[in-house]
Amino acid sequence: MKIETHEVNGIRMAEVISDKVLITNPEDGLQLVVDLYYQDFDRMILHEKTITPDFFDLKTGLAGEILQKFSNYRVRLAIIGDFSAYTSKSIKAFIYESNQRRQINFVQTLSEAIERLS
Repeated sequence: MKIETHEVNGIRMAEVISDKVLITNPEDGLQLVVDLYYQDFDRMILHEKTITPDFFDLKTGLAGEILQKFSNYRVRLAIIGDFSAYTSKSIKAFIYESNQRRQINFVQTLSEAIERLS
């Protein structure tokens, strides 16, 4: 795992880069939040491939549990990926609703993630 720091107008963001799945359960999400929060990051960028595919199956409840950890610490999150592969109406609605707020955003590019978080 590598942390790339992006800064825009004095706002620091941590981009988590890995070829491996880093978040498979709520505890993994919490550990990542805590690790970066104590490095003075309150904005995080993750890539879809670093999160278990079960996250995107809302029936598992993982998305809610994991994202609650980010909300509890007030860490804003952008997840980069191609979400068109997820065809269920519930995940599409979840992504749409998340993108209407500022806390959690699902985006396609790094530049869009940085823009949403800055």
